[in-house]
Amino acid sequence: MFGLSDGWLWAIAGLVLLIAEVVAPGFFLVFLGVAAIATGLFTLLFDLSLAPQLALFVIYTALAVMIGKRWYAEPDTADQAISLNDPARRLVGRTATVVDPIDEHGGRVRLGDSEWTARGGPAATGDRVEIISVEGNCLRVGGARTMAAPVGERDA
Repeated sequence: MFGLSDGWLWAIAGLVLLIAEVVAPGFFLVFLGVAAIATGLFTLLFDLSLAPQLALFVIYTALAVMIGKRWYAEPDTADQAISLNDPARRLVGRTATVVDPIDEHGGRVRLGDSEWTARGGPAATGDRVEIISVEGNCLRVGGARTMAAPVGERDA
């Protein structure tokens, strides 16, 4: 067709699909494009009839999708949804600086540019504590380390 071998037609179709991927939303045409180019290269190397070409295209598409799915796998969306709807949950694991000493009745910590009520083990002013959980507007902290924060360090 058009004076081109089947291999070149597959390769051109693959390039068209890759270009269409840039224009179209989603991320599926790239797999078809890669499979078409691979089929074209194989067909250029080995003169194949249409049936084996189509079989190769299906196999290459399946391989491209499997590799792409593994490569671009998204993390567990259930955990993301919980964090999205509960921004306070993102505070867990961060380090805060004790502003008012923490005892059995509580105290205050600075996290970024905010101060929070905190409860947990005893910690003196200036200690660095890790946020274990968030209970309403109170941070549960632990792991007090006596050290001054380096100059210019922002709480992470």
